[in-house]
Order: sequence, then C-alpha cells, then structure tokens
Amino acid sequence: MTVRRIGLVVHGGRPEAMAAERTVHAWCEERDVGCADIDVWHDGGRRNAEEEVEAAGDPDLIVTLGGDGTFLRGARLAAEHDALVLGVDLGRVGFLTEVPATVVRSALDAVVEGRLTVESRMLLTVRASRRLEVPAGIEELMRYGRRPMLPPPRVRTDCESGSDWGVALNITALNDVVVEKLARDRQVSAGVYLAGRLLASYSADALLVATPTGSTAYSFAAGGPVVSPRADALVFTPVAPHMAFDRSVVAAPDEPVALRVLERSGQAVVSVDGQLRGVLDPGDWIGVYAAPRRLRAVRLGPMDFYGRLRDRMNLTDAPAAVADGTPPPLWPVTSPRPGDLAHLALPPRPENAPG
Repeated sequence: MTVRRIGLVVHGGRPEAMAAERTVHAWCEERDVGCADIDVWHDGGRRNAEEEVEAAGDPDLIVTLGGDGTFLRGARLAAEHDALVLGVDLGRVGFLTEVPATVVRSALDAVVEGRLTVESRMLLTVRASRRLEVPAGIEELMRYGRRPMLPPPRVRTDCESGSDWGVALNITALNDVVVEKLARDRQVSAGVYLAGRLLASYSADALLVATPTGSTAYSFAAGGPVVSPRADALVFTPVAPHMAFDRSVVAAPDEPVALRVLERSGQAVVSVDGQLRGVLDPGDWIGVYAAPRRLRAVRLGPMDFYGRLRDRMNLTDAPAAVADGTPPPLWPVTSPRPGDLAHLALPPRPENAPG
C-alpha cells in the first residue's frame, strides 16, 4: 500500500503515547512519508472533523495512539475523507485498537508492504427536525460530569431536505448516538420508532442507538447485548426506563430508529460517540440511520473478538461448570472442513496446533 502522508491522533496525557509518537515521526522521516499531528484545538477555537483532516494535509492513513476514546476521534476523521485508520493500543479496555505500542514500527512496515486486511465497519448518521444547537450557559452543566463538547454539527448541503425527512446533519458515529436527559431531576420522554412504526413511548435517563462496534460500550453498560462487529445492525437500548419493558431491540441496517421528544418532556442532550453535539426541545426529533459510508480499519491479522471479550470483560466460568471439568478445545479441528461449512468464516488453525 502506498502511504504518502500519515495523520497522528495522540492521547497527550499518556507518556507512552508521546513516546510512540516519536517512534512514528522517526519512521516517517526514514521512509520520506509526510506526518502531521492532528489537533482539535487551534487559535483558541475547536476544529470540526473536516478542518482537522485538511490541516493534516489529507492523510492516507490515520494512526491513533491511545485507547478507544482516541480511536473514536481518529475514526471520525478517517471517515470524513475515506482514509484508513490504525489503532495503537494504550488504553485500559482496547476493543477498537489493533496493535500494542511496542510493535508500532513493525506495524507501519506491514501496512506499507501490504501485509494487512481492511476491516469494514458500519457507521451511523443522523437526520433531525432542525439544526442542533448548544444553548448558552450549558458549560455550567459540563462541570458536573457531562461528556466533552464539540460544536453543533453542520447541515449537509449535499443531501436533500424536506419537512417529512428533516435535515441531514454532518454526523458520523462509530459507537452510538445518545439522547439523554439534560436536567438531573427530569427524565427525557420520547416516542421511539423503528422502521417508521411506533415501538413505545419511553421515560428514561437516556435512549441510545449503537452500532455493533458500539454494543460493547455504553449500550453494554446499560444492559444491552454484545453484537459481533462484523454484523450490520442498529441496537436500540433504553437506560433506566420507567417501564417493565427495558430490553434492547436489534434492528436491521435498513430499519432506522427515530426518537421524538414528547411535549411535556424535559430537554434532551444529543451525544455522538461520547461528545455532546446539541440539545433537543420538546417536539424535536432525530432519526438514526446506517451511514452510506463505512469505516476502513487496518487489521494486521485475524481479530479474536470473542477472546478479547473474555479477556477485557474478565469473564469467569460458572462455579458449577468448573467443578464439572475443563472444556477441551473445539477449534481448531484437524480434519478438512465439511462442504456445508465451507462458506463460514471459521477461525484459522494456529501454526503450533497438534496434528
């Protein structure tokens, strides 16, 4: 793969990330590859995704040095200009990042030598009844544990608008779109629609729509299902709803999820991948859709998602099962794959496996 320019997204609060940054800069100098740090802050203001990528010179590859939060920021930038993104793992959970910092140099070698696969992941986009705005004085609320704030998203001028379909907002989400209560003492009440049909009206702390990638983030913490990142689906999860039906609903990618804030509800905050983007008033609505573009993530080998799930979530075996024995390995099998399983993506057989 030809890499002419790299954009770096660095978690500045981690010394190991700063050390990895120096390694990437040195590698780029040796290879005569352009390299630029991508910083959201500029001249006292905050750039949007398009401005950040343009400031970095439209890179072919974005490398994130940090945890999943840093990767999310890099993914937003990569999706803006269809660049590849490589995540270097310096975080605590690490569902999104790909390689440890100790092998970042060899990982970059593998990319330019074509020893990689490109994993395509579903993204979300949003339409709304109006432009999102951040009301004056909301900075005070940010002091009490709310998430980081980005400027309200622009309206996409390349998409048709209409009274029925609202306006298309320039939003790309890899994890989730969340509508949550603004006031601590006032829940958000909203009608929730799937594929154009009313599912139910909810009163809850928050209502969120996640991708399969985001199913292990806020949705999982709220009791939602774990969904393979290779799947395409919209996962709707209510957070602390005041109703008996508190389950998640997994919808097909062509079944959008819409939320309309009810007339006597409190105001609702819209967060995208953990960053506040605006506020909805009663009567406003947003629709969350599978985006037409997808994230292109660099993988240097097969991703063991379920092994990572067991490791990162510190899953433990049931005491009764432990007492009943040790499970023998099912994979890899040593005999040829049967014809009726040839179409499945079964795990490869490790080189050191017996037989």
